[in-house]
Amino acid sequence: MSKFFLYARKSTDEPDRQILSIEAQITELREFGEREHLEIVQEFVESQTAKEPGRPIFNQMLSLIEKGFAQGILAWHPDRLARNSVDGGRIIYLIDTTKIRELKFPTFWFDATPQGKFMLNIAFGQSKYYIDNLSENVKRGLRQKVRRGEYPGVAPTGYLNDKVNHKMVKDPERYRLVQKLFELYATKNYSLKDLRNEPPYAKSAGFGCGSFLRRLHPSAESGGYSRRLQNKITEIGLVSRKIGRIICSRN
Repeated sequence: MSKFFLYARKSTDEPDRQILSIEAQITELREFGEREHLEIVQEFVESQTAKEPGRPIFNQMLSLIEKGFAQGILAWHPDRLARNSVDGGRIIYLIDTTKIRELKFPTFWFDATPQGKFMLNIAFGQSKYYIDNLSENVKRGLRQKVRRGEYPGVAPTGYLNDKVNHKMVKDPERYRLVQKLFELYATKNYSLKDLRNEPPYAKSAGFGCGSFLRRLHPSAESGGYSRRLQNKITEIGLVSRKIGRIICSRN
């Protein structure tokens, strides 16, 4: 009878509504193991994306399998094990060399036959496609935000990301503080050092000299976009960069 390792993984790049939490995975897998009379010798829990190889706990589990401590893996779905070609290929190779004799999933059928390995390869390929497609969709969404004149990223200090309506809104606690910072500096009576050390403005708003200058350079965030979109962002940030050069010469 094969010994099994239980593996549960939750990734930060997956929406909570689309995948069971780690606690739910473990509960479901334990119940599944009892129903199938599986001998679970150790549980491995990891909170890390699988889109790139290098997960330490996953690698530790496979190393123990190579040493013969277990002959099977119990997971919720193949995408919990691999979303990249390296990890997926490593599992297939361990099956080919009979280091892994069984893979059990409550949501997926697998058998160590040519057909089973073929279906597992398809599942790993679909998992990788999901990650690759998600990345492209995110980039396309950011480009469209730039075309609409919206800020393409995490809201800067003084604003918050409205996750429901997908737009930026004023931070009720910091917006006025940040606005006051710019107003004070515009009087030419304060240097950046003065503002940084002048409570409650700079300290409360989370600003230092470096971050203050970065906020004046929105074009610095234009990496990854087309040349035309970069030019548009640069055009928006022309005045800011001029202000930045004046600041650097004065401080």
